Amino acid sequence: MLRLLGSGRSHLKSSGLSVLVEQTWEAPRSHPLRLERWCSQGPCAQRKRNDALHALWKGPASVPGGARQSPINIRWKDSVYDPRLKPLRVSYDSAACLYVWNTGYVFQVEFDDSTEGSGISGGPLENHYRLKQFHFHWGAVNEWGSEHTVDDHVYPAELHLVHWNAVKYPSYAEAVMGEDGLAVVGVFLKLGTRHEALQKLVAVLPDIKHKDARAALGPFQPSCLLPACRDYWTYPGSLTTPPLSESVTWIIHKKPTEVAQDQLAAFRSLMFSALGEEEKTMVNNYRPLQPLMKREVRSSFQPLKTVQDPKFTTSKLTDRTDFNKRKYCFPGFTSCSDGM
Repeated sequence: MLRLLGSGRSHLKSSGLSVLVEQTWEAPRSHPLRLERWCSQGPCAQRKRNDALHALWKGPASVPGGARQSPINIRWKDSVYDPRLKPLRVSYDSAACLYVWNTGYVFQVEFDDSTEGSGISGGPLENHYRLKQFHFHWGAVNEWGSEHTVDDHVYPAELHLVHWNAVKYPSYAEAVMGEDGLAVVGVFLKLGTRHEALQKLVAVLPDIKHKDARAALGPFQPSCLLPACRDYWTYPGSLTTPPLSESVTWIIHKKPTEVAQDQLAAFRSLMFSALGEEEKTMVNNYRPLQPLMKREVRSSFQPLKTVQDPKFTTSKLTDRTDFNKRKYCFPGFTSCSDGM
């Protein structure tokens, strides 16, 4: 049985994407250094991902009956460049950070959302949206863990920064269920160099090992978790946990943020279970992919408009592996010149 979690001020207000889960989530995906590398992308990876569905997604909660459910598989060739999409304006107040806690599903960092101090605007948004919280989703191993995928490519983890429309709604609780109520910024995490800012969060995870535990975090600047390249996709979607309300404008960064192996390992040291209960490791806390239906995925960038090698044209992009090895650039974004 699931129930929404609260932060102490209002149960619904602080729950957002948080639910209590009594069992372990889905299973891993393939890793570059393992024998399963050939199965790390495409249909094979999705089969392995779906083979270990958590019980939550095998019951009624997995069938909300809507046409705007999340997450989705983003396809480059099907996304539509929209020149009206401007850069997302991000302004976060590090002093608004309150605490980090184990919701029994993810670890979540809560922010004071009583003022306009922290939030986002611009991009696909018509109003200012206040930051409520951020959290992560991750896999049992590095082969999978992200909720969204890109051309069937999966990442070890995904960051979600959850904001609500304080212009249109008087409270977060109402925004959750309302049209254009939420805006969630998604950032993929990939293995690479150590992320020093993330380490501040990792250092407190032992204090919130079990469900419902919380710890003070002090000032924390969420913008440090965003990639330098601000290109993004956007589409209308839903929460990825009950109530699965279709109130979300998703803003998914094209480029991932790098984190170290031991930092991801620290995520996996947490427990779904409360102290004294049978321990169940907090891994695979992501929802399976949902159909796009008739929605349009828009991009803030023009894919492959300019190519550095004149002999290498988009007509030759027939192999995704070859694409990943090439250098390409997007107009106006010099920091976006590397492959995915």
